[in-house]
Amino acid sequence: MSSQHFLTFFFFLFLSCNTIPSSTSSQNKDTFDFVRPIDRKLLGLTKKEKLSHFKFYWHDILSGKNPSSVSILPPSLNSTTYFGSVNMIDNPLTLGPELSSKLVGKAQGFYASASQAELGLLMAMNFAFIEGKYNGSSITILGRNPALNKDSLV
Repeated sequence: MSSQHFLTFFFFLFLSCNTIPSSTSSQNKDTFDFVRPIDRKLLGLTKKEKLSHFKFYWHDILSGKNPSSVSILPPSLNSTTYFGSVNMIDNPLTLGPELSSKLVGKAQGFYASASQAELGLLMAMNFAFIEGKYNGSSITILGRNPALNKDSLV
């Protein structure tokens, strides 16, 4: 394991082990801070990270003659949130909002409906790039998508 991978692993392990809530609000004793800055020097990080801004469009095609998202497991219950359903994806990533725009990569993975109360998806995918400086590189995404939340539709 390289030292950079070890430091990244250690950083996330440190964060996960250091989440004991402490009340700091004088107005509301039920409010807890669960995020705080960490001194980079404590982790031995001396270099500033290079930041890159990616902008592309993710196309989730559910129908037609060549869908990029296919249901592999239907919901097991009669649910308005499709709880339990799983879709496998091989979605195009393009420079513009049109599907005919230049292809820069693929989003490959799956998403599953993981909430009984709302349309909340567990998403796990690799953004595999095929163009430009990051050709051959990938970014792995794992997280929750509250699909109908207006803030998630940015």
